Amino acid sequence: MNIRKGDNVIMLTGKDRGKDGKVLGVLDDRVVIEGLNMIKRHQRARKQGQKGQIITKERSVDVSNVQVICPKCGKPTRIGHQMIGNADASAGGKKIRICKKCNNEI
Repeated sequence: MNIRKGDNVIMLTGKDRGKDGKVLGVLDDRVVIEGLNMIKRHQRARKQGQKGQIITKERSVDVSNVQVICPKCGKPTRIGHQMIGNADASAGGKKIRICKKCNNEI
């Protein structure tokens, strides 16, 4: 997957379309974005004297519905991969992610 924890992404679909946020976590093919796709959940009182409440939290969204924002050019972009050093990753080469618009490292 091209999206990692800590990336800035923009929502492409849904009620939060056009908003951007930071990736809090990555699941199999879903991502959790800070402050986006918020849902309300009823929480039961767990201890004596504690009150039940309604909490809002982020819900995961499919990875196809977000796009990474390049930190260099500031535009939503696709991600490419490039090898630096040796061509073989096991022989000391390093695989980096690059922006398809400005060709800088993400």
